[in-house]
Amino acid sequence: MPHPGWSTFRFEGIGTQWEISTPGTLVPAVRSELLETVAAYDKTWSRFRPDSLVSGLSRGPGRVTLPSHAVALQEVYSALYRLSEGAMTPLIGSSLERLGYDAAYTLRPYGPPLTPPHWEEVLDWAGTGMTAKEPLVLDIGAAGKGQLVDLLGDVLQGRGYNDFLVDGSGDMLHSGDHPVTVALEHPYNPRQAIGTVQLDNSALCASASNRRTWGDGLHHVLDGTTGKPVHTTVATWTMAASALVADGLATALFLIEPSRLEDEFEFSWLTVSSSGAAAFSTGFEGKLFT
Repeated sequence: MPHPGWSTFRFEGIGTQWEISTPGTLVPAVRSELLETVAAYDKTWSRFRPDSLVSGLSRGPGRVTLPSHAVALQEVYSALYRLSEGAMTPLIGSSLERLGYDAAYTLRPYGPPLTPPHWEEVLDWAGTGMTAKEPLVLDIGAAGKGQLVDLLGDVLQGRGYNDFLVDGSGDMLHSGDHPVTVALEHPYNPRQAIGTVQLDNSALCASASNRRTWGDGLHHVLDGTTGKPVHTTVATWTMAASALVADGLATALFLIEPSRLEDEFEFSWLTVSSSGAAAFSTGFEGKLFT
């Protein structure tokens, strides 16, 4: 939670709630820049709006030029796609639509699970250039919200705000001399916590299969090699230097053993399995309730 006496700027963006807390009230120009950053990200990446930059690729082959932040996003996705052997992919959008998580939020499957195409066969994404060889439904939700958290942090620091907490519905970035204690939401009861962790100049991101559920066992965390929801893990938390990396790894932990991720990324983690068992890295310095 933010420190007592801090001001909090609350707003909605990319379909979720945001809170930005600072020692003093944000001036209107900074608030406007934050809102514009969120709007621009949504206009680039959203698969839920027909006028977004990437949604055009769902209607036919083509090429788009992305903003500069796409370079870092591509690097994270490329690494996780390779480490997961295709299980984590930005092409999972078609599989989500098949199961009912589509632009109209029908939440009704219109066919059996659909395996997305192989990235290397249909998509050329190099930095800010993206070329689709066939119609593709991109979904960068596994890491995108985390990157947007970082981009909002960049806005604040660029405007001279060095003490802040950016909270995008549980994906957080902290900066400054005043660490904050964060509750870890119980995967089966959002009004309870399973523990706490101290956030000190780093990012904390979470992923849980209970956050977006519908139908019989359907949720938003899919295995890209099958197009089916993952049921072995129910919740993950990760801490890293950036929210982009933490967010991507929080999803990856549903699909990849932590040891494989630790070979290439510096982060700490906590997972809760479908049996209720918790596992965590030695660097995850939190407190779990018994």
